[in-house]
Amino acid sequence: MSMKVNYTPTTALIVVDMQNDFCEGGALGVAGGAALVPGINAEIEAAQAAGALVVATRDWHPVDHVSFAHRGGPWPVHCVQDTPGADFHPDLQLPAEVIRVSKATAFDADAYSGFDGTGLGGYLREKGIKTVVVCGLALDVCVHATVLDARQEGFATLLLEPLSAAVDPQAVPNCRQAFHDAGAEVRA
Repeated sequence: MSMKVNYTPTTALIVVDMQNDFCEGGALGVAGGAALVPGINAEIEAAQAAGALVVATRDWHPVDHVSFAHRGGPWPVHCVQDTPGADFHPDLQLPAEVIRVSKATAFDADAYSGFDGTGLGGYLREKGIKTVVVCGLALDVCVHATVLDARQEGFATLLLEPLSAAVDPQAVPNCRQAFHDAGAEVRA
């Protein structure tokens, strides 16, 4: 059952980092991550039925990425290119026409937002997109950065909070405030 978003051909649904390493059992598993998949699949279906664009972002790190603890970064090794941990969740239904955006692919630069170093903002403008709808993992990390960057890029932005989960649930109220301050809408 979708969240009754009014998708149009000027809307893009951005599904953030629904990867094995961010779901339970992964290197950076978020509690409740896998449970989001059926709802996100319903959103993908609703968006496509309305002619909206669907984008799926993913961390796609080289083996020795700067964000990894052994390189002085804050995270354990995760989402290494061409490993099972970097794969999208096996139950996530991503049709062939879904745009897949890889981020944090350079050894020496991290990227949390789907817009960071990917050219996504320009691509969406080129496609006539006016509104972005965001969901996925993790609400307080990459979803947070993607929502804020979408607003900075000038898109009307809607976060589907029930289809997002946080690494630290206590961070959610601060995230909501940041989204509000940036002019993004949050659907709870």
